[in-house]
Amino acid sequence: MQNHQIQTEFEKNRQIKKEAIASIVLYVAFFLWWYITGYGIAGTGTPETYTYVLGLPMWFFLSCVVGYVLFCVASVVVVKKVFKDFDLGEESPAAAAAPDEEPPSGAAIAEGGDLA
Repeated sequence: MQNHQIQTEFEKNRQIKKEAIASIVLYVAFFLWWYITGYGIAGTGTPETYTYVLGLPMWFFLSCVVGYVLFCVASVVVVKKVFKDFDLGEESPAAAAAPDEEPPSGAAIAEGGDLA
């Protein structure tokens, strides 16, 4: 993923909300697919009247096999199209002003080094 220059808290919160909504929509769509294909098709007959695909009843094949593959692909598409890679932490004004400066090491802190 590329780092899209999301800087302000407003932009970060808007992106987080967009990603959360996309995730919820994808989950609800998967649940509806599973429920409708599983219970909708299965409730229309007996095992003797079922249509079978690869030895599995059609309702099971659509609900569990096709649904899994379909929503794995849909998840990849949603992540590539909607999600963005950005830092969730807040940058201090000093860190933003001097990005080339290395942070103090643990040894400097343990020896009583000055962090300021």
